Amino acid sequence: MKDISLFEEGIGIKFKNKDLLTQALTHRSYLNENPGFKDHNERLEFLGDAVLELVVTEYLFVNYDKPEGDLTNWRAALVNSKMLAIIAKELDIDHYLLLSHGEERDTGRAREFILANAFEALLGTIYLDKGVDEAKDFIQKHVLSKLPMILKGKLYQDPKSVFQEKAQEKLGITPHYEVLEEWGPDHRKQFKVGVYLGKDFVAEAEGISKHTAEKEAAGKALKVKKW
Repeated sequence: MKDISLFEEGIGIKFKNKDLLTQALTHRSYLNENPGFKDHNERLEFLGDAVLELVVTEYLFVNYDKPEGDLTNWRAALVNSKMLAIIAKELDIDHYLLLSHGEERDTGRAREFILANAFEALLGTIYLDKGVDEAKDFIQKHVLSKLPMILKGKLYQDPKSVFQEKAQEKLGITPHYEVLEEWGPDHRKQFKVGVYLGKDFVAEAEGISKHTAEKEAAGKALKVKKW
């Protein structure tokens, strides 16, 4: 097992409860091959998700006098799985994750989802071990620091909404989406979705949910149509 003291050093936090930190970095698949381990990170992820949403929501509410719809979109851009996976990689969480051999080989969207969940589990651990103020500081440093980039690049815009607006404006057509393929066990379902303008196929994408795949397909479609 990797030395998590190096991880603590990297993120600048020393935990009192090392077992809790190990749990945050343990994916449920690891337990299948290591029956001596009894705890995975899903409960901590549940807690960390709530802490993250509250801290980000409070920050946006206090600092930006904007309509609810704008703040909702900004928050979604900050806490979606893609952004959290990027942050997790910046923190080197990927290197310290405890995964089954099968999960370790997976480098696609499923790994992105695992990384995002592990980051939320880490937030839950910080909250329990160090308190709410340290959790807020950590979120401020690693998550809310991404907001200027998101606002500058308009990354908060939902590609499905943008593609629909452009399609209706330019062609008078509302795009529709079809599931082209789905595979995997129920707890790790994967979907391939195509987006169409009328009968014309425009683009396709894969995701860990239909909604995620549709958003990815819409983003690709915007590039294909050069909109």
